[in-house]
Amino acid sequence: MSDKPIYNVLMYSHDTYGLGHIRRSMAIASHLSGKEVNILIITGSPIAGRYTLPEQVDFVRIPGMIKKTNDEYHSLSIRLDPEQALHIRKNIIAATAEAFRPDLFIVDKEPLGLKREVLPTLQWFREFLPTTKTVLGLRDILDESPVVRRDWESKNVYGYLETLYDEIWVYGNREIYDPITEYNIPRSLEPKIRFTGYIPRKYWPPKVRRKIRKRYRILDDDTFILVTAGGGGDGCELLDHYLAMHEFFPTTLPFKTLMITGPFMPKSSRTKIRKRALQCGIKTMPFLPEMEQLIGAADLVISMGGYNTICEILSQQTPALIIPRETPRKEQLIRAEKLTEQGLIDYIPWTEVTAQLLRDKIVTILDNSKSYQQKMADFELSGLDTMRSRVEHFRENS
Repeated sequence: MSDKPIYNVLMYSHDTYGLGHIRRSMAIASHLSGKEVNILIITGSPIAGRYTLPEQVDFVRIPGMIKKTNDEYHSLSIRLDPEQALHIRKNIIAATAEAFRPDLFIVDKEPLGLKREVLPTLQWFREFLPTTKTVLGLRDILDESPVVRRDWESKNVYGYLETLYDEIWVYGNREIYDPITEYNIPRSLEPKIRFTGYIPRKYWPPKVRRKIRKRYRILDDDTFILVTAGGGGDGCELLDHYLAMHEFFPTTLPFKTLMITGPFMPKSSRTKIRKRALQCGIKTMPFLPEMEQLIGAADLVISMGGYNTICEILSQQTPALIIPRETPRKEQLIRAEKLTEQGLIDYIPWTEVTAQLLRDKIVTILDNSKSYQQKMADFELSGLDTMRSRVEHFRENS
């Protein structure tokens, strides 16, 4: 491969108001990058710069957008009309693609981009740079079937998948959830679909676990529970449930807890959570870029169950209790149900959480932690290796 020219990969991640898309993009880029591969990520994430970039990986920042409803977005940081912000984003995406001239273009989750902003770039590739391979990367579950089907039919996504994409990578296992059936994907598209498996993160050995626990004054014999609200924009209720449990059982919970509120939690909410947590002897932090190390150090993780947090939990083989949100989409709930059926995690429906049930679930999971860890150890996380093999295939056939 040393005689081959540098291979340019352009990645698009629309990133509205969370950490999932940029974390997934960074994990993929870290694995695919190398001396012969340049990777440029187009992202709307306001915290992209807080992550350590691997060699030969860089990013282009487009103005951030915040989701108000499934179809309504507002500018995140500056006062712009939404249409004006989208116009800027669309032009930056197109100009970057034309200047970078990638060999491979990977679009994360949204087939046409946020509000169709990637559509002109996909069309430009087909007309002016047809050698560029175009790939749509989908997480394991998008939403419940009728919602995705209606959305894709209304936007002619099925037609665009046929004409504008060379492959579709599903970052999951078909045996757990089959989007081909669930989303009514036409048979003509099936040859383009590759189930990569879930995307792993670096596994941190016991010595790192001990180092992290020592940093937060957690002894080897302590039971350490990590509670994470992801980006934090919609995670306040999860943290409230956990604190309510401590307030209801003030002297009978032998846990040491660290709560990660998320960088996007409103300041007023974060302040209230921090004050309540202090009264319970719980430390809070807004953000940590190396979450997988903290997950590896924990005895139990409590989370809403976004795709990337789940991948980090499975990679570190840490028992987990998921409390999945059910709005604005059912993706987290469906994932929690499917992975619970596999014996990999346990979950409580969002509307059924009580202090007593939460405490009972925590105790039960901790009592059966070895069973969960064994299930996770046996669960193959093949996503990154599969993607690398596809990139090698593209290179060899270019």
